[in-house]
Amino acid sequence: MKASLKKNGTTGLLSLPKSSSHGLLLILFVGVFIFIQSCKKHDQNPPPSGSYDLKLIADNFVSPITVMDAPDISKRLFVVDQVGKVWIINAGGQKMPNPFIDVSSKMVSLNPGYDERGLLGLAFHPNFKNNGKFYLFYTAPPRAGGPEPGASWNNLTRISEFQVSGNPNSADISSERIILEVDHPQSNHNGGTIAFGPDGYLYISIGDGGNKDDIGPGHVNDWYKINAGGNGQDVQQNLLGNILRINIDHGSEGKAYSIPVDNPFVNATGEDEIYAYGFRNPYRFSFDLGGSHWLLAGDAGQSLYEEVSVVTKGGNYGWNVKEGTHCFNTDNDLEERQSCPSVDSAGNPLIDPVIEINNHDNPKGGITLAVVGGNVYRGTSIPSLVGKYIFGSLSSGAATAEGKIFWANPTAAGLWPYEEIQLKSFPNNLGQYLKGFGQSLDGEVYATTSEQIGPQGSTGKIYKLVFVR
Repeated sequence: MKASLKKNGTTGLLSLPKSSSHGLLLILFVGVFIFIQSCKKHDQNPPPSGSYDLKLIADNFVSPITVMDAPDISKRLFVVDQVGKVWIINAGGQKMPNPFIDVSSKMVSLNPGYDERGLLGLAFHPNFKNNGKFYLFYTAPPRAGGPEPGASWNNLTRISEFQVSGNPNSADISSERIILEVDHPQSNHNGGTIAFGPDGYLYISIGDGGNKDDIGPGHVNDWYKINAGGNGQDVQQNLLGNILRINIDHGSEGKAYSIPVDNPFVNATGEDEIYAYGFRNPYRFSFDLGGSHWLLAGDAGQSLYEEVSVVTKGGNYGWNVKEGTHCFNTDNDLEERQSCPSVDSAGNPLIDPVIEINNHDNPKGGITLAVVGGNVYRGTSIPSLVGKYIFGSLSSGAATAEGKIFWANPTAAGLWPYEEIQLKSFPNNLGQYLKGFGQSLDGEVYATTSEQIGPQGSTGKIYKLVFVR
């Protein structure tokens, strides 16, 4: 006879007919025992008990924005300081007395109060151990002319190749080989990350050109006429507002690089260098060292929403049609439009982010001045964070140094849940501006901070995310 199961309205337990209760209870007991034993067998790495913290690695920087180790066996960390210098922290944990390279003389002069220009990115060639090649992203003085009559360019985005000198702790600055240059109309929204992907190609993030709302001189007309602008949605007239992908190992057509044949606009209408588009200021992106090696980009918003996206080839990430998952309004960027297209003029969907955070100017209430994209934790010292995306907030506002660090749990669909990482030595917030993140090849995650929002002073610090028992 079949046993009919019904839910007991008082206890929520399953009630069984008396005629079958003894046999089924025995089966349930055995099943629970096997389940418990199975859990014990497979739960080899239960979440540890304790708390998280930041361990100071080095200090006395100006405005450190990222840190990484080189793909060699030296165990050195390289710190990118926005003012134009790359510093080395040796395997013993000491900061070297002289910078690895100093390109400050090649850059525009920075505003110490606040500036988004400067030395913004570093990438080591995958074969750096043998060829000594590395790449810098910095903002050089502008070329003559401008985006329109009466308007001048503000700076020149430059990606250059350099080589190490005979001293492994010193680069040969005379070895500079310019790879790519892009005229930039305003001082802000420079993007700035460069990184080699799992495919061996160099990826480059460049913002929409600056100003606000993706409008003004140097912001072209696009297909979405209701919102004036802009470079984020244009793929034909410039390289602004995009993530690019190039092959730096082979030049072609008079350029210092060639185009991967599977880039989305090869043999199609659009600039061949473009890998993905529709960005405002993708300041920091990274590749997951494990899993599916996702490209995750933090894109700073305008006034309402900050976002992080999983970036795929040919993807359109919505700016300035959308800000996060919401319709953007160039007439009043503090009010959302009631509706907007879900696809662009070519029929490509406008891809929503996986993380969305309210900006501190949002009338609904907000927690961050700008999102700072980070890294998926793939280290071994914090098992409970493996596979989690670590990112942060620059600060709660411009006048207060209140950076925070979060972790997000990737999900198959929709927005990822996230929460603040409670740090033992920083119970409320960092008390510093969070400038960036970095990751070593063994998957550990670092944070870079400063007590100054602009590139001035010497309060810059490098921390390692750690677990304390």
